[in-house]
Amino acid sequence: MAVKAAYENYSGPNADAVENFHGNQVVYIGWDEHMMFPFAGAFPLPPQMPFGALVKDLLPSVYGAHPDFARIDWAATEWSLDGARFTPDMDRSIAENGVAHKSLLRLATPGLNGIGNTGF
Repeated sequence: MAVKAAYENYSGPNADAVENFHGNQVVYIGWDEHMMFPFAGAFPLPPQMPFGALVKDLLPSVYGAHPDFARIDWAATEWSLDGARFTPDMDRSIAENGVAHKSLLRLATPGLNGIGNTGF
């Protein structure tokens, strides 16, 4: 997303540069049709983290309280990375899957559209 500075020729420090995250990269993750979590969360993750660990360890700690979470069919989950559909390799790292600093991952879970199909 482009940002326009309030001052012409502004060149302040880049506070969210990857160098400022101690070997991690910020990854935004959102769950479509589940407005109990109305925006993508930001997570500092090591680039070498296996994508499968993101699914097995991180996502339950973030979204596990939602009643739909336990019913997710991970084989049918539809993923997008920075706006493009993709199929992650669960055994490869997030970096090897193309997830970069400040990437946006979205997951869609067909048949699960929030509590009582309300999108919540």
